[in-house]
Formats: sequence, structure tokens, C-alpha cells
Amino acid sequence: MSCGQALREKGYRLTPQRMMVVEALHSVDKHVSAEEIYAQVQARYPYANISTVYRTLELLKELGLVTEIALGDGRVRYHPAEKGHHHHLVCRKCGRIINLPEPALSPLEDTLLHDYQFKADLRHLAIFGLCADCQK
Repeated sequence: MSCGQALREKGYRLTPQRMMVVEALHSVDKHVSAEEIYAQVQARYPYANISTVYRTLELLKELGLVTEIALGDGRVRYHPAEKGHHHHLVCRKCGRIINLPEPALSPLEDTLLHDYQFKADLRHLAIFGLCADCQK
């Protein structure tokens, strides 16, 4: 279900600015920052306010429609939840980001639950280290 459809079904107003934020979020195949979304929205609607972008992203996050992640560059980035969950291996030296499928961390999730009685939310995680090229 798209973010716009989910918002409508939950009774939220679909203002033009809110829909532009949703469209900008869905228009890219990578994680996108609020500032990048704002630039896209402002290009179409010069009177847009970045606070609208932040409020919309916060609402989408609260509703479980987007996930957010910090990839070590000082900005929080967003990803539509409907595009699937995955993890990231982030190289501290060159900044390379390698996507890791969600099941790769299932053994860790099982260990945390079994050994520590801790139900971890491992749907969207960044793990920092060194890529193969930077280990040389």
C-alpha cells in the first residue's frame, strides 16, 4: 500500500505539500534525506517550508510507512517501508554502502531473544566497518 493511500485510509488530509513529500520520497531508489526531499518539493512549489517535510516524515515514521537510518554522514535518511527492509554495511574509510538482506541478521535476532530475552527491532540497521578494498 502506498503512503498516500495509507494516509487517506487513516483519515489524514492529503494536502498538495504532503503529497509532494510522499512523491519525492518514492521517486528515488535510494535513501533520501529531508533536505533532498525539500529540494525536490521546493523546485515544484517554491513556497514550501522544510518544516512541512519534517512533519510529514515524522508522521510517516510514526505510522510505520517509512524507516529512518543514519549512515554516518550526519544526516538521517528515509526509505519507504513498502520497498522492503534491509541493512547496510557502511565503510568508515571510503563511505561505500553495501545493502545486506534482512535475513542475514536473523541469527543475531534469534540469539538476542533466546539468550537475553530481548526482542530486537532489526528491520533497518547500519553496521560500520571497513569494506574489502579498504582492508588492504
